[in-house]
Amino acid sequence: MDQTIPFYIHRINTRGVLKTGQVPRRSLPMVGFIYLVSGEVLVEVEGESFLCGAGHLLLIPAGRPFAILHYIDAVGYAGGFPPTGLPLRLSLLDKPLQQAFWFDEGTFLGELFNMLVTAFGQGDREFIEKGTELLLTRVKGSVSVRLPEMVSGFLERVFREGSPVLPAADYADAMGVTLNYLNRQVKRATGHPVSHWIDMARINRAKRLLKETSLPIIDVGTAVGLDDQAYFARFFRRLTGMTPSAFRKAMHE
Repeated sequence: MDQTIPFYIHRINTRGVLKTGQVPRRSLPMVGFIYLVSGEVLVEVEGESFLCGAGHLLLIPAGRPFAILHYIDAVGYAGGFPPTGLPLRLSLLDKPLQQAFWFDEGTFLGELFNMLVTAFGQGDREFIEKGTELLLTRVKGSVSVRLPEMVSGFLERVFREGSPVLPAADYADAMGVTLNYLNRQVKRATGHPVSHWIDMARINRAKRLLKETSLPIIDVGTAVGLDDQAYFARFFRRLTGMTPSAFRKAMHE
């Protein structure tokens, strides 16, 4: 990276890639960004969840710890701007900002990000400065598409590191609502029912355990709330296309 260029960008492409679970928590000395062309990414920033889909741009304030909790066939771009290079309304960003760009505007931004990747690789400072200026004029500092508090709270509970993955009814009880109500709110905000996110949390945790530990497969299933080994094997294969043992072997090879 050319340290004289106040910008960093790289492509995101998890399409067709064997996903291995949660990306480690980190923070950046820059204002971080994620922009998706397709797919989805679930990002947690200091206890708050942000679900990014196609055409969504997420800005993360400099120094704020964040983690990628889940992603499905995500294609797009990620990187960062130094706070000093941003317009005043964004340089003072003190909380994450998510904005949705639809139709032609989203297509335009995707092409602009693509050109910025090329310019960054070539060290083309002039294009980077003009391109990022054009990009940032599209960002409205007061607009956000945050998830409702209940939905964000549910996702934080489901993906909380070190906590067991529970049946859907247990999450509803813990939040003081009926399961039907919680399911309606989650599906309306994310496009997926409660069961989908529980399955994603289970599969992500199972992948990490299979990759990073030597736990017997039956114990991995128990650790993610599926005590029946045969059912766990069917569940894992349905979501990954591989058996748990084949996945572990591929990761170790």
